[in-house]
Amino acid sequence: MGRRMPAVAGAFYPSSSEALRSEIERCFLHRIGPGRLPRRVDGERKPLFLISPHAGYVYSGPVAAQGYLQLEDRVKPDVVVVLGPNHYGIGSPVSVYPEGEWITPLGSVEIDSGLAMKLVDLSDIFTLDEVSHLREHSIEVQVPFLQYILGEFKLLPICILDQELETCLEVGRALAEALRNYGNFLVVASTDLTHYEADEVAKRKDRLALEKIIRLDSEGLYDVIARHDISMCGYGPVAAILEASRRLGAKKAEIMKHATSGDVTGDRDAVVGYASVKIELED
Repeated sequence: MGRRMPAVAGAFYPSSSEALRSEIERCFLHRIGPGRLPRRVDGERKPLFLISPHAGYVYSGPVAAQGYLQLEDRVKPDVVVVLGPNHYGIGSPVSVYPEGEWITPLGSVEIDSGLAMKLVDLSDIFTLDEVSHLREHSIEVQVPFLQYILGEFKLLPICILDQELETCLEVGRALAEALRNYGNFLVVASTDLTHYEADEVAKRKDRLALEKIIRLDSEGLYDVIARHDISMCGYGPVAAILEASRRLGAKKAEIMKHATSGDVTGDRDAVVGYASVKIELED
């Protein structure tokens, strides 16, 4: 049974539970965030797909909070799938964490080993692998937000090293098929947008990518990234959830917030872009 310990606690977010809760609440109350704390997750609205940033909370946390606010007044998900890019180049091309638990300063989260096995059965694109996840922050930084809002839940982390379009479309296809058996679920794609360009340039490039995302256009996203040299790091996980959500009946996405690190720090010379996006399933 795997027990994945936090890799970036004390760096990307606080390492104590009390300080971490305070930092998450600061993100919700921030002027770039929603401006209020979320209500309970105890409602009737259907589950959804989210795109969420993964920088340090001081930079991207308020934008992430805009997306996570969308969990209030919904049915609590049976499972949360979080897909993130592999920044470190270790492990397998598409790695599903197989079993056990993930640890953060807010406690442990159980891995949905049944869904992990289901995905492996559906497609040989997936590998059951813990190594890819050991150092990766893109998935880890989403988990404390989820714990704060949901309390207990089951988690399935998917770390994507091979971000080729064909690979990620297959991930989306298999994910959609596997989730048809779940009454309630949440899927999160973790990505930052343009990296280390002037604020006005970053926002212009980000908007080009977001125009494709809101249309659930995975192929168009890859095309615009290539044509405009957009340094978005998690385009593969995003393409996968665009494909999965489209197959499950979604028609469009909605941008909840788009900002850059410059909107937080005031330094607009070399910024990183962040966005929170939600995709609702059609009734």
